Amino acid sequence: MIDERQIRQRLRDVMHPELERDLVDLGMVRDITIDDASVVITLALPFKEVSIKDDLVRATEKAITDYAPHAGVSVRVIEMGQKERAAFMAQVEGRVPQAKAVNKIARVVAVLSGKGGVGKSSVAALLAVALQRQGMRVGVLDADITGPSQPRVFGLDQRPLMSPLGIRPVEASTGIKVMSINLLLENTDQAVIWRGPLISNAIKQFWNDVVWCDLDYLIVDLPPGTSDASLTVMQSIPLSGVVLVTSPQDLAGMIVRKAAGMVTQLGAPILGLVENMSYITCPDCGRRIEVFGPSQALETAQKLDVPFLGKLPLDPELAEKCDHGQIEAYDAGDFAAIAERIAGMMPQLQNTVVARP
Repeated sequence: MIDERQIRQRLRDVMHPELERDLVDLGMVRDITIDDASVVITLALPFKEVSIKDDLVRATEKAITDYAPHAGVSVRVIEMGQKERAAFMAQVEGRVPQAKAVNKIARVVAVLSGKGGVGKSSVAALLAVALQRQGMRVGVLDADITGPSQPRVFGLDQRPLMSPLGIRPVEASTGIKVMSINLLLENTDQAVIWRGPLISNAIKQFWNDVVWCDLDYLIVDLPPGTSDASLTVMQSIPLSGVVLVTSPQDLAGMIVRKAAGMVTQLGAPILGLVENMSYITCPDCGRRIEVFGPSQALETAQKLDVPFLGKLPLDPELAEKCDHGQIEAYDAGDFAAIAERIAGMMPQLQNTVVARP
């Protein structure tokens, strides 16, 4: 008689060759199915095509065959979802900071563009402000380490305070919590000349070591493109969804499709596409002028099979408010409907502790 408990115990002898922990302890053994003299093991890998996949499959088959030599053994490999992968990576790191014990973050929304200069950071800030106006508790994690702009947009220049639990984010005038590398620099004009691993570690610290406390939404402002920073967020932070930002030019649309491909490949849900700087309204006649050419956003959204969330104008007032740190005073009437659509796409808010693996 093949015993499931014995099989699970045997699988505890199968060590991950890189992490030096067994597959059961790592949560990679998802299912054990026994049917007469056959055994099917389901293994969940962070990515389906990892270099050690075949080694793990062979080691799993051998462990069961040694226990039940006459049984038919097969191993089914599945890929972890984005949130599962983030929890797996946190577990692998083996450190549970004190801040994570108090953080209760219901939804994490990343804002991503394919290329720079399309207003991705202003869209992230507008989303935070719009959600805060709906009565939500909101934070902004500035993951654009080499090009941080959120402190300037929100008019923040004070340094974060340290506490026994970790770093406390700086609060803007309406209570939005903000964490950015620029808040930690002696001089805000100082360049952050870091290689990928340092950038990735900084982003992980902003997630793990910042005392966000209770939030309905954490908005993550990603750098443009598919660099290490974006990969770190996708792999280490359990995202509820990603908002893509583009502009009317076909070039911007082509590059945002690349970014969307990365998001899809890493298993994060795409909430939709926003077209920024879509037009400018003539102050004299009120006519809309498409400064950067006809809109390409609807076609781009259709190619990506994602919702088109709406268009935003090229507004000199918004640029002025951002330059003076007054984003919270901007009317943002065009953005309110977009924020409502984004919020409506996600399930009813629940204060689930997602920070623990």
